[in-house]
Amino acid sequence: MNKSLAYKLGTIALLTLLLMIPLLMIGGLISDRQNLRDGVLHDIAQSASFDQQISGPLLVVPYRKYQRRWIVKDGESVEETSTLSGHLYFLPETFDADLGVDTELRARGIYQARLFHAKGRISGRFKLPHHWGIDKDFDDYRFDKPFLAVGISDIRGIENGLELSFDDQRLPFEAGTGLDWLRSGVRVALPQLDAEQAREFAYGFDLALQGTGQLHLLPVGRTSSVDMRANWPHPSFVGSYLPSRRDIDANGFTAHWQTSFFATNLEDAVRQCATGGQCADFSERTFGVSFIDPVDQYLKSERAIKYALLFIALTFAGFFLFEVLKNLSVHPVQYILVGVALAFFYLLLLSLSEHIGFGPAYGLSASACVLLLGFYLSHVLHSVGRGVGFAAGLAALYGMLYGLLSAEDYALLMGSLLCFGLLGVFMVLTRRLDWARVGRAA
Repeated sequence: MNKSLAYKLGTIALLTLLLMIPLLMIGGLISDRQNLRDGVLHDIAQSASFDQQISGPLLVVPYRKYQRRWIVKDGESVEETSTLSGHLYFLPETFDADLGVDTELRARGIYQARLFHAKGRISGRFKLPHHWGIDKDFDDYRFDKPFLAVGISDIRGIENGLELSFDDQRLPFEAGTGLDWLRSGVRVALPQLDAEQAREFAYGFDLALQGTGQLHLLPVGRTSSVDMRANWPHPSFVGSYLPSRRDIDANGFTAHWQTSFFATNLEDAVRQCATGGQCADFSERTFGVSFIDPVDQYLKSERAIKYALLFIALTFAGFFLFEVLKNLSVHPVQYILVGVALAFFYLLLLSLSEHIGFGPAYGLSASACVLLLGFYLSHVLHSVGRGVGFAAGLAALYGMLYGLLSAEDYALLMGSLLCFGLLGVFMVLTRRLDWARVGRAA
């Protein structure tokens, strides 16, 4: 390779590396703006309510058990009595939830948070065993009034007065679950139940709940069925169980979940949580929906800037082709100006997308860069036709990049085909070029 060609290629490589500095700065700015947005969304949620998780209902029976044992004291056998306190927990036989969800935007400055309002009814049946399921020493037990506990992760989001339908009775809820391991939520005191015989009873209550981010439900029933409808067209189904049926369109989604005790094993999870304090299994066996935009403007901008080096390299490669094929001379300063203009595209994209959305911001930023570079290159390449042609190629590249950003599942495939195609074009255009003589004429 002659010295002139080596010098030119080395200069282009050095300029490309130097342009990584402003690109890294813009990437850091994207992270800073995203962190600022997340802080504002947290403040909005703190003023309204956070993610919501509905855990329950659970039927809780407080008890005291008298334990007697004989000990030897001063040479005599003496009966010693101690009292053990605890709770018995019963999960419902059936758990049915029918919820409709509406979303709304709350703005603070240029940032917006999406709140959801879930309204519907939770109902089902409890099936209680004879003697509360205690098969020995039943006479040593004393039972207090049972109560029904419903865990709600942020009770500030409750928007209605809760009232339990207990068979034919209407009983009001009060704040607090009455359980150390299920602190946030509500409870309702039940009438004294006769433990001498097994019985069943129906329960139900209407719930209006506000939250931010995600809505989770814990399928506590031996059989659980949940139906949910929402006007949010971009749901992310989260948790341990996916819906058995779902339908998503531009107006929103509908989803149906169906689980059983065989899938959840919640009885063991409740026992471990109540006795050993290991509540991870209990709290994590949920399902639900995330109402957060899965790909926002910051994530798209971050993904776009990953292709910046490819854009700059392709543009510089185009300049180099003009130099060797048309015997033109492009100064390193002109290389660097074009590279800076390409870097400014990402800064424009970030700043505009915060105000008008990613799609329009991308179109405006790409159009501004294409027009600026088309005008500038018409003079650098000494031809309006060449400048327009180069700008058209750049516009096509921006269009392909937008396709890559939109096609999440096929981004790698499309990117690989694009790079291979461009390499093929470069090889076809230079197939007759005598690289040993490039630069000697100059």
